[in-house]
Amino acid sequence: MNHQVIREFALRFPNATEGFPFDESSLVFKVHGKIFAVLNLDCQPPRINLKNYPERNIERRETYEWIIPGYHSNKQHWNTVIAVEYASWGLIKDMITTSYKLVWQKLSKKVQEGRV
Repeated sequence: MNHQVIREFALRFPNATEGFPFDESSLVFKVHGKIFAVLNLDCQPPRINLKNYPERNIERRETYEWIIPGYHSNKQHWNTVIAVEYASWGLIKDMITTSYKLVWQKLSKKVQEGRV
């Protein structure tokens, strides 16, 4: 997988947007202004920071060598996923989906219902 494949998947979610609020190499994905993923465009293989439940983050780090504590992020809530060639694309997609859903759930009901 490559940066473009990850980018296209992250943008499939409702109201997902992308931008460069930090620098030209950190592609940030947001839903209604809240970050759900950060893709480093300078790294090869691609690296993406994703949110998850703290207990799940620990479990994933212990199970997969290509999942590490979130770079420049709250290490309790964020992991960095290194998309090496042997990494599971299915698991990475699941992690992107979970990150999006966790952020979506924190949005107000008005925003979720499209009344804003």
